Amino acid sequence: MFTRRDFLQFSAVAASITGFSGAITPVAAQQKLTQDQLLDFDSKGSLTLLHITDIHAQLKPVYFRPPSENYGVGAFEGIPPHLVGKDFLKHFNIEPGRALAYAHTMDDYVNLARTYGRLGGLDRTATLVKAIRAERGEGNVVLLDGGDTWQGSYTALKTNGQDMVDCMALLQPDAMVGHWEFTLGTDRVLEIIDSMSYPFLASNIVDTDWEEPVFDSTAFFDRGNTRVAVIGQAMPYTPIANPRWMFPEWSFGLRLGLLQENVNAARENGAEVVVLLSHNGFDVDQKLATDIEGLDVIFTGHTHDAVPEAININNTLVLSSGSHGKFLGRIDLEVKNGKITDYSSSLIPVFSDVIEPDAEMTRAIDDV
Repeated sequence: MFTRRDFLQFSAVAASITGFSGAITPVAAQQKLTQDQLLDFDSKGSLTLLHITDIHAQLKPVYFRPPSENYGVGAFEGIPPHLVGKDFLKHFNIEPGRALAYAHTMDDYVNLARTYGRLGGLDRTATLVKAIRAERGEGNVVLLDGGDTWQGSYTALKTNGQDMVDCMALLQPDAMVGHWEFTLGTDRVLEIIDSMSYPFLASNIVDTDWEEPVFDSTAFFDRGNTRVAVIGQAMPYTPIANPRWMFPEWSFGLRLGLLQENVNAARENGAEVVVLLSHNGFDVDQKLATDIEGLDVIFTGHTHDAVPEAININNTLVLSSGSHGKFLGRIDLEVKNGKITDYSSSLIPVFSDVIEPDAEMTRAIDDV
């Protein structure tokens, strides 16, 4: 017989293991979220930049607890993204126990997870992207994929990334960069790129024979009555972090001199807004924002950091959009006479229980 004492003992053990007390906190229990609230945004100008990164082949929603430690070195100690828990909430003026606190920190994670559920799911992201394109006009939006997209799940392993390639094609990004993509090997990477309808950019990869560019460095878009240049920066330390034998003909690196040349060339070719689509990592790109002239926006990836809004460094906006499909980054720009006069930014948490899945993407996910 299961007695009251048995139940209390079981509850105590469960709480010690999971950290869940058995009851949702009063503040959390009263909260309601809607898709319209997630999409609510202080729009500026006529140009919208969207960013996803480090999906790691996660097509479906996930529970993904933010870290309880994040160490910065030297000048980066104690500043974003190296803040966690209450320090993070205080810095970004986020109320504890609320939706954004759950999305960004580990505080009271178990209780809030039971309230807000999973985040992510590419069919939910597709819904958000389509809604923003409809609101702003497709000719005013640029969607960028920051890489680490084709690798990280069982189905991606078994299909050599084809499941992600097929699903991302439905999302219709305008450009992407890479990192773990290269572990598919040179032949497979080039095969996929040849099949894509959007460019794979990497200004910092050259061949080992003549140091000639392997991929396009820059793509231009006329969106929101603005000439936009997007320059790609693949993960510079790929041959150190990943098996070099899988791409022996390619040389990686930061190549800041070449990057500055590409920024200058973009300006000379009429770019009013220059965006770096980077897989350098947050701290590298914070430093890069002080060293490279002429960059307006850096969308950074690789380190999986998520900041609720873009950080302005020397008039360069730096935004990191998390990982595993948890967030969609957005920056709106007002551009007048070739210069940015105003902006707004946000990281939209993809709460899977709140967002209506996009039917087309759901079917594709089920198929793969």
